[in-house]
Amino acid sequence: MAPEGEPMRAKTWMTWAMVLALAMPALAKDKGSKEQERLENAGEVLEEAINMPDGLPKDLLNKAECVVVIPSMKKFAIGIGGNYGRGVMVCRGGANYTGPWGPPAMYALEGANIGFQLGGTATDFFFLVMNPKGAKSLLKSKVKLGADAAAAAGPKGRDAQAATDVVMSAEILTYSRSKGLFAGISLDGSTLRSDGGANKNLYGRDLSATEIIREHKVSTPAAGRKLIGVLDRVSPRNLSDPKSLKVE
Repeated sequence: MAPEGEPMRAKTWMTWAMVLALAMPALAKDKGSKEQERLENAGEVLEEAINMPDGLPKDLLNKAECVVVIPSMKKFAIGIGGNYGRGVMVCRGGANYTGPWGPPAMYALEGANIGFQLGGTATDFFFLVMNPKGAKSLLKSKVKLGADAAAAAGPKGRDAQAATDVVMSAEILTYSRSKGLFAGISLDGSTLRSDGGANKNLYGRDLSATEIIREHKVSTPAAGRKLIGVLDRVSPRNLSDPKSLKVE
């Protein structure tokens, strides 16, 4: 004869097993939800920045090999190394970055000096990667702006057409949007890196930024279609000087 407490323990274990079985699908669905929301936000803020009067210069976008968008989530988180935000990087396909825009990889922006730029307000950041060398750096490892890659506050409006020296010497042009104002901004000292954990959450397996962006081992998820759609519509072709597209 079974001890008196065993039936009760068995029922308790069965109850917990049922609770876990019901919760697992929800947990699996939630695992990549933050990344999906980030992708959707990136598409929205990029479209807004392009459509703003005196916003993201289309002529420079047409010469960019990659675009990084860090959408604000009201306030940047504060980590051990300072302020950081998370977003996405998208590049044109093809050996020389002349193909259509490919699948997005999740990226993180970090740096103690970012907080001074924010001033406690919601801020979106945009990066135009202007040559294959800059793209290669970002795909390979963590990049410190101004040290590992030549970065400059991006020109806009009439200045965007006149600032040929800035555009030719910079690998990455940086912009911000805050309180409805769009401007070039210096983020020297900050770092950009591939966000491996976020990529795993989004795609369900470990993938490097190179595998996503250059090797196209995955396709664009539904949450990223607006972002890619905006880029395909506004800048379908790479208009860079062919000489600048030689991959080293």
